[in-house]
Amino acid sequence: MTTELAEPRLVVHTESTGVDHLEGAERDAVNAVRFLAADMVERAASGHPGTPMALAPLGYRLYTKWLRHDPAKPDWFDRDRVVLSIGHASALLYASLHLAGYDLSLDDLRSFRQWGSRTPGHPERGETPGIDMSTGPLGQGVANGVGFALAERMLAARYNRSGHTVVDHRTWVIAGDGDMMEGISSEAASLAGRLGLGKLIMFYDSNRISLEGATDVETSEDVAARFRAHGWHVPAPVGCVNDVDALDQAITAAIDDVDRPSLIVVHSNIGYGTPKQDTAAAHGNPLGLESLAAGRSTLGWNHGPFEVPEAVYAHWASLVTQRGAAKPLWDEAVDNYREAHPELAADLVRVISGRLPDGWEDALPVWNFGDSVSGRDAGGVALNALASVIPELVGGSADVSPSTKTHIADSGDVNCGDWTGSNIHFGVREHAMGAVCNAIAAHGGLRPFCSTFFVFSDYLRPAVRMSALMQLPVVWVMTHDSIGVGEDGPTHQPIEHLAAFRAMPGLVVSRPGDANETSQAWAEALRRSGPTIIVLSRQAMPVIPADRINVAATVVRDGHDAIIIGTGTEVAVAVEAATLLQGDGVSARVVSLPSWERFRVLDEDRRVGVVSPDLPTVAVEAGSSQGWLEFADAVVGLDRFGASAPAEVVYRQLGLTAEAVADRVRHLLDGGAR
Repeated sequence: MTTELAEPRLVVHTESTGVDHLEGAERDAVNAVRFLAADMVERAASGHPGTPMALAPLGYRLYTKWLRHDPAKPDWFDRDRVVLSIGHASALLYASLHLAGYDLSLDDLRSFRQWGSRTPGHPERGETPGIDMSTGPLGQGVANGVGFALAERMLAARYNRSGHTVVDHRTWVIAGDGDMMEGISSEAASLAGRLGLGKLIMFYDSNRISLEGATDVETSEDVAARFRAHGWHVPAPVGCVNDVDALDQAITAAIDDVDRPSLIVVHSNIGYGTPKQDTAAAHGNPLGLESLAAGRSTLGWNHGPFEVPEAVYAHWASLVTQRGAAKPLWDEAVDNYREAHPELAADLVRVISGRLPDGWEDALPVWNFGDSVSGRDAGGVALNALASVIPELVGGSADVSPSTKTHIADSGDVNCGDWTGSNIHFGVREHAMGAVCNAIAAHGGLRPFCSTFFVFSDYLRPAVRMSALMQLPVVWVMTHDSIGVGEDGPTHQPIEHLAAFRAMPGLVVSRPGDANETSQAWAEALRRSGPTIIVLSRQAMPVIPADRINVAATVVRDGHDAIIIGTGTEVAVAVEAATLLQGDGVSARVVSLPSWERFRVLDEDRRVGVVSPDLPTVAVEAGSSQGWLEFADAVVGLDRFGASAPAEVVYRQLGLTAEAVADRVRHLLDGGAR
């Protein structure tokens, strides 16, 4: 079949749709989704109507027949999770949630894409009941689905006992051609196949249309074959999404395959039933009143905008009520579980609430003044100490745990069929790793961390941004933090990365200046309800006395004539510079400022007491100088890429030396320009 893209046309059934099996109450129930979605876009004068109209049968069938959910308790822990990876089709979710009885009114639908609306342009977790994950950047939702499914398997392995099943739900992902073109989908699919996540079911809407036109100008890939190669179960494709019986058969086959994740390929017609069907014109713009009127006529929907007959609501309610019956059964199962396994039940309640075990801070390691420890080594010790008392702390790296020191020594690995461990081998899949960890955090019950070299944070930055947007408590551990990487050269030496992440709203960036600050950075990260990046050195740093440590700002050395601020390994450079200045009779205070975000929220007296605006102040950091003039009068930093040589040579050649810092302080004291 060739997809016709010429003039918009009125085609209800094409070769790909086969016979429209919808009739009677089902037809009306699906049409309600279609036209509520299209009306939302039309009223907003922006949005994506075509995919919601095409996938309305899937939304209907999912919420009325297959989902384990209760609209009255949208945050019920053992509910199924739904991820709309094609987030631009948000109107599909909003219409389905409204009809299913969630707390989402017609007025909410009418305010689609407006300021303060509960129906934003792309789904946003926390803004709308029934939305489990914010989506929009294509492909990330595929990896989010893997994270949800992995969290379910890990928690089931930890808490379910013979005769007592308290964690038992599925994850459903709806993805499209754009998701499949993004590389993260392959990263995530490969990981899911290796882990055998049989409770993950993904629908791939192959409608052959993208924003620019027919997808065959962009891709000729056999997506089903790719997923089979990744170890997924791929049942026979659903040739017509309107054939809900075929859809049910594919879902049944997916559920029956308990050892593999499933990809269900569904063929739909974008803009179904309107003159713009099967054209790019139905993708990202309102359909127009004329096209909508034609669609209403063609599909037999004789109702005005946002008008839904009571019979349709009643039909949806009768089916959704059956789905919600699982909630009281789960409550009863939990009561029985509590009687049989009171300690496990209490711990399950604790981890679901996100509360850390009592006294966990006592496990934090402390290093002695005079020692010299690298940031990554200190981070590894702190992680293992905390994991010994916080069993829900789980994670791994992008194949670099031996270098980032993020392996939990006393716990096993997470593997296919054995999800009891805490160490997840993500492989060289940074983007998927980040999005998986976001979903683990959003799922609840586990506290995820992940790690890689700081320079490779570029590969997962979109996931970090989503964790900040959703305020998910993911701990991002980034090691090999500077030109101290040395001989590996500029490809492995981060320069602009600290400045870039500091610019991200809702994210706390911490670059500790010694082992004790590293320990406290981990503690602060676990206390947060949002994400934290801990940036750690490969090279050793002198230990600061533990009683001086403050993760917002540590006064390492007292002084009253000038201030030198450093972070990470450059705290030692600052101390050496202060020693040089002491020989000139200059008393320089040295401050470790690991986290700008934490320093900013200190009360003014504390901030001024540490970094006085009345004293000439120089900052030194092996990274971009951008942003430092908020705290200092001058900066010794790097606004060029690094070089390949031993670390001490690179530092010297690029001017990151104690002598350079001391000279800058002298210049300020002599009245030089700040």
